[in-house]
Amino acid sequence: MKYIKDNKFELKSDFQPSGDQPKAISDLIKGINDNKKHQVLLGATGTGKTFTMANVISQINKPTLILAHNKTLAMQLYYELKEFFPNNRVEYFVSNFDYFQPEAYKPSTDLYINKDARVNMELDMLRMSAMNALSIRNDTIVVASVACIYPSQNPIEYASSFFELKIGQKISKKTLLLYLIKTGYTRNDIENLPGTFSAKGDIIKIVPGWTMNAMYRLSLFKDEIEMIDMLNVTTGSLIEKISTVTVYPAQAYVTPEDKLKQACLNIRAELTERIQEFKDEGKLLEAERIDQRTRFDLESLEEFGFVSGIENYSAHLDFRKSGQTPYSLLDYFKGDFLTIIDESHIMIPQTRGMYNTDRSRKTTLVEYGFRLPSALDNRPLNFEEFQSKLKQVIYTSATPGEYELEKVDNKVVEQIIRPTGLLDPVIEIKKTENQIEDIIEQIHERKKNNEKVFITTLTIRMSEDLTSYLQNRNIKVAYLHSELKTLQRSEILNDLRRGVYDVVVGVNLLREGLDLPEVSLVCVLDADKQGFLRNTKSLIQTAGRAARNVNGKVIFYADSTSTAMQEAIDETNRRRTIQEAYNIKHNITPKTITKKITDSLMSDSTKKQLSMIKKSKNKKGVYQATIDSIRVDMLQAAKDLDFEKAAILRDTIIELEAQKNEVK
Repeated sequence: MKYIKDNKFELKSDFQPSGDQPKAISDLIKGINDNKKHQVLLGATGTGKTFTMANVISQINKPTLILAHNKTLAMQLYYELKEFFPNNRVEYFVSNFDYFQPEAYKPSTDLYINKDARVNMELDMLRMSAMNALSIRNDTIVVASVACIYPSQNPIEYASSFFELKIGQKISKKTLLLYLIKTGYTRNDIENLPGTFSAKGDIIKIVPGWTMNAMYRLSLFKDEIEMIDMLNVTTGSLIEKISTVTVYPAQAYVTPEDKLKQACLNIRAELTERIQEFKDEGKLLEAERIDQRTRFDLESLEEFGFVSGIENYSAHLDFRKSGQTPYSLLDYFKGDFLTIIDESHIMIPQTRGMYNTDRSRKTTLVEYGFRLPSALDNRPLNFEEFQSKLKQVIYTSATPGEYELEKVDNKVVEQIIRPTGLLDPVIEIKKTENQIEDIIEQIHERKKNNEKVFITTLTIRMSEDLTSYLQNRNIKVAYLHSELKTLQRSEILNDLRRGVYDVVVGVNLLREGLDLPEVSLVCVLDADKQGFLRNTKSLIQTAGRAARNVNGKVIFYADSTSTAMQEAIDETNRRRTIQEAYNIKHNITPKTITKKITDSLMSDSTKKQLSMIKKSKNKKGVYQATIDSIRVDMLQAAKDLDFEKAAILRDTIIELEAQKNEVK
């Protein structure tokens, strides 16, 4: 399949860059043209960083990888960029599991936990669509999570499995079906599922593994393709007649039969060696365990070409040496490409931590005979490998981390000005004496204008006690804590916006989804204490929760002014000064952001099903019915481009899947 490298990115927008966006765009493009490997965009919340990214991408015209630290943010960026680039390929690559419990072993309790996972069909198709797009064209943007550093098939092997079918092409039915089976398709003459085909007489239907938008019907006559129709997958109605179709693999990992045979021989050789090692060490139980488990897997591989946990044999299937860097999505980018790491102060530490976490778990499995040593090579990239694969990088964050700043010698591109004119909040320091009474007074003042309050404490116990105390003082308050499920957390925040609550108390208010325009006051207790939630960057981020309201204010309650507090105040004041000057020059009057309040995250029938779960005797059945209902709501939200609602519902599905799997 020929790679198309001449396509251009076409940015579609009714808006032009404003504020300090034009300078940021110009500076970043100049840095790229000057071959700078690392650049930092210090962009305050609400300044339109995504629009800046889009302008840079459209002008430099390179394939682009955008990394986001969670699926919610990734989904948001994906939908926004699809709107900006409707004529180009914008793809989404995140973990394809709705529910995932990794394989593990706890020696202290002799507890083996088998891998338990449910693959999300929609996400799996999107992942394959991303791999396909990168394999065939340069005008591709992929929005990805940390999943992009986990193993994938050799991109050359993957691309070699593409094949093209044309009207008039000479090909026998047997040869065509063999092609389909070798690229991961399975026969299903009853149901049109992704990655399947049906064959009735000289009519062959192919349901792609990368999309559910259409399927293809091929009509053969005397070993020649006579007609190719594109059909609606659901109704079977004709969409259009086409002359050519490219068939991509149905699975992300396709191993040719000859290579699979050799891989199995190599696995057997490693097994023999490992059994002997265990016996030499007197570990007879481990020797018996690895022998039985691996032989069972080999039987499945040789018979069906697949086995649950096939990824543990990826080093053999790729013919990689021990310790050799695995292939990942990064290898699918051909030649020069741009990487944008969004919220880099979170994304970089997350990427750095994946390798060690994965290795620790698998080392135990190997030591106790649950996996062969080669399973250690089924791993995410370590941080050095990740760095080495990147070409040019733009780190974006309101509070860049030390790693990024060191890469650019603290020379950053700034984007401080908000087109809305909103200023960073005023920060005031108050003594801790009588702080709770002062907070109550502040709450009542804000309530007069129908404004809301966030209060952040250092400990869970303090949050719980404060919530109880405020409730006893007749204040409508809710406690936002880590044990709350996604749906509960979202409902609390929606209820805050609707007026059910006036205050939300929590320990960590740095999570996504907490930028609510109704919140005009953030109270930070123990602001002078050292630690992650009270360092400079966290204080700036926490203060930013009040930056969407024109009356935004932050109060640090402390008996001394820490270095972090002073740095946060200085940086916030600096940004205020820049925004004030811009507002005066352009005669802008700041206004609170208007954001629609979602009436309900799901249908009434789904809510009833949720309430029935605890009462039902058939809990698993009710769980599954509820999950199916929520999935319908989620897909509708995605179609409506309501990415926040879709992400919340998807997280709810993950939680319900986990709960369902715990039911005996």
